[in-house]
Amino acid sequence: MSSKELIQQLSKNLAKTLNKDRQPIKRQLDRLRSELQKGKEVKDKLAQLELKLKLSIEKRNARLNSFPALEYPDLPVTAKKDEIAELIQKNQVVILCGETGSGKTTQLPKICLEIGRGAAGLIGHTQPRRIAARTVADRIAEELKQPIGKAVGYKIRFNDRTHDSTLVKLMTDGILLAESQNDPYLTQYDTIIIDEAHERSLNIDFLLGYMRWLLPRRPDLKLIITSATIDPERFSTHFFDAPIINVSGRTFPVEMRYRPIEQEEDSDETTNDVQQGILDAVDELHHDISGDILIFLSGERDIRETDESLRKHNHGRYDVLPLYSKLSVSEQERVFKNNGGKRRIVLATNVAETSLTVPGIRSVIDVGHARISRYSHRSKIQRLPIEKVSQASANQRAGRCGRVAEGICIRLYSKDDYLARAEFTEPEIKRTSLASVILQMSALKLGDIRDFPFVEPPEDKMIRDGLSSLQEVNALDKAGKLTVVGQQLAKLPVDPKLARMLIEAKELSCLNEVSIIVSGLSVQDPREKPADKMQQADAKHAEFIAEGSDFLSFLNIWKTFEERKKHLSNNQLRKWCKQHFLSYVRLREWQDVHTQISQVIKGELKFKLNSTEASYEAIHQALLPGLLSNIGFRHEQYEYLGARNLKFFIFPGSGQHKLKPKWIMASEQVETSKVYGRCVARVEPQWIERCAEHLIKKNYFDPHWEKKAARGGIYERSLLFGLTLQARRKIPYENVDPKAARQMFIRNALVEHDYQTRAPFFKANEALLEEVGYIQHKGRRVDLIEDEEWLYEFYDQKIPETVVNGITFDQWRKKAEHEQPKLLYLTKEDLTRTDEGHISSWEYPDEKKLGRLTLELQYRFDLGHEEDGVTVIIPVHQLNQLTEQPFEWLVPGLLTEKCVALVKGLPKNLRKHFVPVPNTVERCLEVEPDGKGSLYEWLSMRLRKLTGEAIPLTEWNTAVLTDHLRMNFRVIDEEGKHLDNGRDLKALQQKYTQAAGNSFNQLAEDELNFSGCIQWAFDDLPEVYQFEQSGQEFIGYPAIIDEGDAVGVRILDTQEKAAVLHEQGLVRLFQLQLKKEAKYILKNLPFSPESELAYNRLVAHADLTKDIVSQGYKNDVLSLIIKSVFVSENTIRTKAQFDKVLSDNKAELMNLATKIGDAVVASLSQYTQIKLRLDRLPQNDVSVQDVQKQLARLFYQGFLTLSAYENLRHYPRYLKAIDSRLENMLQQPIKDQQKMQEMARFQQWFWQDIVKRQKNEIVNPERENFRWMIEELRVSLFAQQLRTPYPVSAKRLEKAWNS
Repeated sequence: MSSKELIQQLSKNLAKTLNKDRQPIKRQLDRLRSELQKGKEVKDKLAQLELKLKLSIEKRNARLNSFPALEYPDLPVTAKKDEIAELIQKNQVVILCGETGSGKTTQLPKICLEIGRGAAGLIGHTQPRRIAARTVADRIAEELKQPIGKAVGYKIRFNDRTHDSTLVKLMTDGILLAESQNDPYLTQYDTIIIDEAHERSLNIDFLLGYMRWLLPRRPDLKLIITSATIDPERFSTHFFDAPIINVSGRTFPVEMRYRPIEQEEDSDETTNDVQQGILDAVDELHHDISGDILIFLSGERDIRETDESLRKHNHGRYDVLPLYSKLSVSEQERVFKNNGGKRRIVLATNVAETSLTVPGIRSVIDVGHARISRYSHRSKIQRLPIEKVSQASANQRAGRCGRVAEGICIRLYSKDDYLARAEFTEPEIKRTSLASVILQMSALKLGDIRDFPFVEPPEDKMIRDGLSSLQEVNALDKAGKLTVVGQQLAKLPVDPKLARMLIEAKELSCLNEVSIIVSGLSVQDPREKPADKMQQADAKHAEFIAEGSDFLSFLNIWKTFEERKKHLSNNQLRKWCKQHFLSYVRLREWQDVHTQISQVIKGELKFKLNSTEASYEAIHQALLPGLLSNIGFRHEQYEYLGARNLKFFIFPGSGQHKLKPKWIMASEQVETSKVYGRCVARVEPQWIERCAEHLIKKNYFDPHWEKKAARGGIYERSLLFGLTLQARRKIPYENVDPKAARQMFIRNALVEHDYQTRAPFFKANEALLEEVGYIQHKGRRVDLIEDEEWLYEFYDQKIPETVVNGITFDQWRKKAEHEQPKLLYLTKEDLTRTDEGHISSWEYPDEKKLGRLTLELQYRFDLGHEEDGVTVIIPVHQLNQLTEQPFEWLVPGLLTEKCVALVKGLPKNLRKHFVPVPNTVERCLEVEPDGKGSLYEWLSMRLRKLTGEAIPLTEWNTAVLTDHLRMNFRVIDEEGKHLDNGRDLKALQQKYTQAAGNSFNQLAEDELNFSGCIQWAFDDLPEVYQFEQSGQEFIGYPAIIDEGDAVGVRILDTQEKAAVLHEQGLVRLFQLQLKKEAKYILKNLPFSPESELAYNRLVAHADLTKDIVSQGYKNDVLSLIIKSVFVSENTIRTKAQFDKVLSDNKAELMNLATKIGDAVVASLSQYTQIKLRLDRLPQNDVSVQDVQKQLARLFYQGFLTLSAYENLRHYPRYLKAIDSRLENMLQQPIKDQQKMQEMARFQQWFWQDIVKRQKNEIVNPERENFRWMIEELRVSLFAQQLRTPYPVSAKRLEKAWNS
């Protein structure tokens, strides 16, 4: 036979092969046909393919020959088996609508076998629940008289009871979906039966849509959909108007009884009212009907509570059996084996609603509620609230008791309630997360979910949420395409979020630990907490608590259980679990899931488990990618702020409830009375950032320049689902906006020179800009040189776009300057716009000379700046040597503007004489001022000469002057550092007088310093001493200093201070030269004990703050004598002058000493008498108070050391005047007060000035003439008969004060 003929023969026999072999053989056959047409030799390959085809046909025939004998029980479906068989043969899809008890579930596979289905592939038969798949398989195998696992098998999670020879395969719909991953065309099946399609679970809806996609691609595949009598037309329409066949059920009448009880919709069946209602219903059925009772409850906890209630209530009359999906197989088997003993009560969840037929059930108690899974796309929470079941579910429940005989169904709710309920249960696809479905579809390349042929398409918001959830775990990219991670996730038999943890665990080398935790999260928590043993359970569970993480508790439980399993028998292990309140069944399920996961990660994914123990950080960073929606930040004491502004609390049973970590992640967020995070662990925000890089939204704010880094910086705020992870992280600006970063670099670094570099061009440009820029500051104009925008353009045109910071700039600059060394250099011609010659150094000098002092001047044109205008730089040691008048003149360039401002600030009645003011001022300045004395006096004098109008000095208003028209004073220390600045020189002097003095003294000590001298043993002392230190010039005032037993020489910073100290030093030096004479004077002077006592009792001067050093009465008198004879009226700066004064006045010493001694004794005696008389007068009298002040200012502690004999000799007259005033004051008090008011202002002016001045300088009021003019005015007013040495009046004093 030729190769061509053989190919034709093989093509004809393709239909006889097994389904799973047909497509591969066809592809190979097509390839060989193509090669043959090209002239290639294919004979050997055809022989191999022929053999493969024959083997497949033989296997198919073997399966056909293995069909068991078929027998049909007497069921309603049997009567229609021929009709059903014909429909299956003629149609690809058949909808069989069968009522309860019709037998459709068990008989349909046999009908398929009868027409030859099952030979080319398996008859796949899906059930919505594992327990149903297993029990139905057992039932069919029993009817076919076959052992389970041969002709009939089942495959459920963790248990595969099928064989190569299996014809009918029972399975859950989830298993069939999982198989589609590796076998998209389901080639191992030739028939698929989807049972209980009306339940509309998520898996069923996806399967129905998937089958609609698959059937056109598999025309040989038959699909049978069975449903209760619930909207079968919907399925028919979905599958191209497939035929519907109805089969009546075999049921007996069921009496409906309504026994409503009060129950909240969201409460469970453990409340007392519900429990009592169940017990009452059981008692009612016990009396009214025989047979077993089926009670429908919401969940395991409700079953346990009801079990306990019934056992206490029935006293052994019934066997109470639980039935729910997580029970072990042996426990479930007890329900289906009726031993014919006691009546049974089966407590079941809604697993018993459909598919399952529990034998012997005659009555049903329906509480009317079930836990319905609902997912919120807003909060991302999957809840299991207790809800009312639909009418369809209620009817299914009632139908369970009409299978064998008449039955009774007691509903624990009213008929009105029943009629008000929804007709059908909402399909799961409309109330659950679609993430798994979308992932499966993407893996199977089924296209967009919006175009997928669902029976009822899900809402758009649920689709968007599913896509968002998958993007969250990085399974889909932003375009909705499956990523590499997504491909791996689709292969894992767990929720995508849990699967994502396993993928990350592989990267972080913690797969061993994470696979255990993930499998633990996939099953119900094995820790049990019976309501009556809550404290004991918590105590036992405490040993599994791990610090910082509930997830690690899973590891602790696993390790402990595995260790016990090694040493305990199966029975002992169960007891140990019970003692520790652990569910043995759930622990075994946990192990089964772990085994299944391990098979996939080691097999298909080829991941390797870590051999070393993983760290806390690695484990939790691996878990995080699957739980990004469940992170939380503690923003109140117990409350956490989670993703999308969800607020939740740590579940009280968590090991972290009391620890309250700052950041946490939770395995789930469950809403009950509050939203609780269950199974939580401490995490760090930087872990979240790393895991959620593809989801994080970043905001950028506050771009700024960083001089040290030579680049722009910007702050980044990272948010995940509205939750701030990092509030303020600094990053390079070029990473966000390179163009703006380049602009910032040019502007800040090159234009504003806020940049550190050694580049020669930069230093040269900086110096040039400073030089030409100073012109603007001096001239106070902004149009003299090019502005910053011009400078920016200069650099912008030369620097390429790639330069964004200091590093890239230097890299480019070094290459560019190699070719053009002067590329970035500026020239003066570039920068200057006009001829700046009019800004002369005479108008705007750089320094100001004050006598022998030279002070630096600086200029700034910056309105509003504290140093706007002219600033004089004053070293702190020179601060006390300055007065304000020289600075009133500012600089010549600003003098005209200042004068104009001053004249404009005059009162209108004066200003009108000088209009127009600028012209008048210009005429004034035609005579160039010398800058000496007071500007205000000079300006007043010039205006009077020009206009004849006199201006009182008090009318000049300096407040009208803007800052730049007043000199700014900057004080610096010895090192040139800025100490302070301001426009009030006196205020600065007052603030730094001590510092100025100390600073000057330290410098002066190194220049001129003598100490311990008892004679003139030093050079002549100039009035002003100029010296230089560290390149700075200093001016001081030398003085002889009194050191007690000797004298010294020092340089003082002010002339006033030097004069006072020099006088005291000379007095001491003369005393040292006149020791014998001084001793004689002290011994022979006319002292009296009374006067000495009076002197020593004197109090301190009220207006003088500095202490007056007194050496005692006799020594103070001696000092006064020496000062009066030798020092007063004499200038002594040299040794020659000293010697001459000593020799010329020595003869007068004794004579003057007697006069001074008498005057002091007389004055103190008079003072004592007047003081005693004055103290007896009323002290609240203003005149008395005035005299007290006068006496206190004449006689105070140490007054002899400050007074001169010239003034002291008038004391007796002053005291007589006081005595005379006291006489008259008592007789004419009003007249006395009038006179007192006449002289009060002068007294106030003088002493307030003394108090103010002494803060900045050494003040001796006794040396000032005005002080004694006040005393003479008192004599003139209160004792005119005593006469005064010179004319005195209030007018004369006012003139003297203002001069």
